[in-house]
Amino acid sequence: MPASDTPAQDTSDVAARLAAVLPVLQRALDRRLAQDFPHPRPPEGQLALLRLVGERDGITVREAADVLLMKPNNVSALVSQMTAGGMLERRRDPADKRVAHLHLTAEARSRLAAVQELFDGYVAEALHALTDGERDALGSALGALHGLARHLHPAAAR
Repeated sequence: MPASDTPAQDTSDVAARLAAVLPVLQRALDRRLAQDFPHPRPPEGQLALLRLVGERDGITVREAADVLLMKPNNVSALVSQMTAGGMLERRRDPADKRVAHLHLTAEARSRLAAVQELFDGYVAEALHALTDGERDALGSALGALHGLARHLHPAAAR
């Protein structure tokens, strides 16, 4: 672990405050989305899988399970539900028929884009309410937040 000039108490305080605020931000976004999105919101596991496949087209079930910290059989069950629901396509690997690569359907891609557009709008609106200094601080913190995500779970932050 790298040495730090930050006292342990300050680090503990930052950790506690960050751990407290991140879920609040996510819940706030989710609640706004529930009001504005015209489609039923999929369960969190399905939504996480959709987002992941959207970011990593062609990911395998096993890779998705690793990133999502889920058991492969649970991801496989989600994939089966979502394939039946028209949100995912499962394509067999030509070299190894036991491996399935996951792809979003056009409908899923469209819905994810709509969700992202709403999220971006909510955050932009909130950012405009902040001072220039607060916006600059958040912009400067993005690299550190990505680094934190990599340290918490390397497979999820690739």
